[in-house]
Amino acid sequence: MTGGAAELRDVPGPSALGGGTRRALDLLYLIAVREFKRTYFGTVLGYLWSLARPLMLFGVLLAVFTQAFHLGSQVPHYAVLLLFNIVLFGFFQESTISAVGSMVAQESVIRKTQFPRLVVPLAVVLTSVFNFALNLVVVFVFILAFGISPAWSWLLLAVVILLLFVLTTAVSMILSALYPRFRDLGIIWTVVATALFYATPVLYPLEKVSPALQDAIALNPLTPLLELARKWVIDPHAPGLGSLPGGHGRLIVTMAIYAALCVLAVWVFRREAPRIAEEL
Repeated sequence: MTGGAAELRDVPGPSALGGGTRRALDLLYLIAVREFKRTYFGTVLGYLWSLARPLMLFGVLLAVFTQAFHLGSQVPHYAVLLLFNIVLFGFFQESTISAVGSMVAQESVIRKTQFPRLVVPLAVVLTSVFNFALNLVVVFVFILAFGISPAWSWLLLAVVILLLFVLTTAVSMILSALYPRFRDLGIIWTVVATALFYATPVLYPLEKVSPALQDAIALNPLTPLLELARKWVIDPHAPGLGSLPGGHGRLIVTMAIYAALCVLAVWVFRREAPRIAEEL
């Protein structure tokens, strides 16, 4: 040792990606795979439950909305459209609800200073992606079975899925970061997610509701994604968002809300990440 003063260096504290991007990606994959396996561990049907849940919901809703509201005779290919929408919205709903308490569930590893906090909500979304991919396979089997012919526009579904993934990740980041401080958020989001199910054109096409409701529903960032998926995969003759009252001006507002949510997610998570362990 020399007689000089010891050199002090800054030690980075907890952060969204503390420990490096490569380490974060490795942890993301390991946690997501573990959670996916643990979800169905010990169950009789195992991974088949990821298919059975949306199919059971689809069966109930199809009976109600074709018999009570007669949408089956008013909307082309309503049965497969309903199943398709349930799977798309189900990915968003499952991911965000699971993300709310994800930081608390991973408390033992979050308390490690260099553990990248962002891995936790991303792992929740990635776990849901596994289920989503399996469900999409079943959906396309139904689509083909109902006589819908493949078209080049099916390739555009990748754009919808990417935008849905980004939005789902953004909302999951906000919820997971705020829940350790605001525990009421778990109950609140469960109610909000249920309300969003009915405020998103899952059970009905947007053109089937009154113009006043269209204005409100169209502001939902999920609305254009489901409507585009419908037009590109199920019914190419469906009215585009620009042809409805409010048209492109309303779509621009919805896109601005989408972008604002993504920016808010980054800001909130970076702000909350260093103090999450203190709140657990």
